[in-house]
Amino acid sequence: MLRIGLRYSENGCCSRVLVAESFYRFLSTKTGRKLQDKVALITGAASGIGKATATEFINNGAKVILADIQQQIGQETAKELGPNATFIMCDVSNESDVSRAVDFAVSEHNQLDIMYNNAGIIGSNPPNIVDLDLALFDKDMSTNVRGAMAGIKHAALVMIPRGSGSILCTSSVSGVIGGMGTHAYSVSKFAVIGMVKSLASELCKFGIRINCISPFAIPTPIAMKHLSKIYAHLDAHKVEEIVNNLGVLKGAICEASDIANAALYLASDDAKYVSGHNLIVDGGFTSFKNLDFPAPDQVQ
Repeated sequence: MLRIGLRYSENGCCSRVLVAESFYRFLSTKTGRKLQDKVALITGAASGIGKATATEFINNGAKVILADIQQQIGQETAKELGPNATFIMCDVSNESDVSRAVDFAVSEHNQLDIMYNNAGIIGSNPPNIVDLDLALFDKDMSTNVRGAMAGIKHAALVMIPRGSGSILCTSSVSGVIGGMGTHAYSVSKFAVIGMVKSLASELCKFGIRINCISPFAIPTPIAMKHLSKIYAHLDAHKVEEIVNNLGVLKGAICEASDIANAALYLASDDAKYVSGHNLIVDGGFTSFKNLDFPAPDQVQ
């Protein structure tokens, strides 16, 4: 492809010239790579939404640290994503692991621009309040809520001195309306949204943006593992089909790449004035509820 640019001579006339390769790379950076030279740490990045987001961030010029409790899968993912991906073992329910991951990012790249607290568990609590296991409830909260808070805390420790940064968290449509998941899972995801809004009030004073993404149901590995226990008599393809048929937006399904695109938007300068926001990616599911009135000719 011919790369064309404009050069102005001393008399003010312009002529078409071949653009230098360095200028072309500069132009590509400004127009197509939204996270050029940024450093991002993503928890729960070995698979699913985290992996999709890491891929999108790297494609847009970022260096990404993949933090996950799944060591083998995480190392394989980092190798797959190439030299701009690095894996570190991290259990977000352990604050020292989160602190170590943040320190690792800074030691490797001398900065941390984006912190995405994506790690979470669905848990195995019964759906009924009378059967609630508070030990399992504590485990859900430890990962989904305490883990996200730890990520925000330790990212803030390095972002505040720089006066900039973008922090993201993954919630869920289960944190937007009730009845979408078990009580323990829903409560944890409601808490994440509240956490983001509360912390935005402080972090904005330091030029740090913090936002949240609430995805609709997606057949990620963690979701499929959970659902396969419920639908043990069905094969994986059928379970995936069930999940994909839950939405209301005709002709589309929610995929991990949709959440990755939302994360890219919120992490980049495209969202430079967006903070304290919960971006719901659900095809309109939580926006309305239809009243199923009978047709007039059916009512006597």
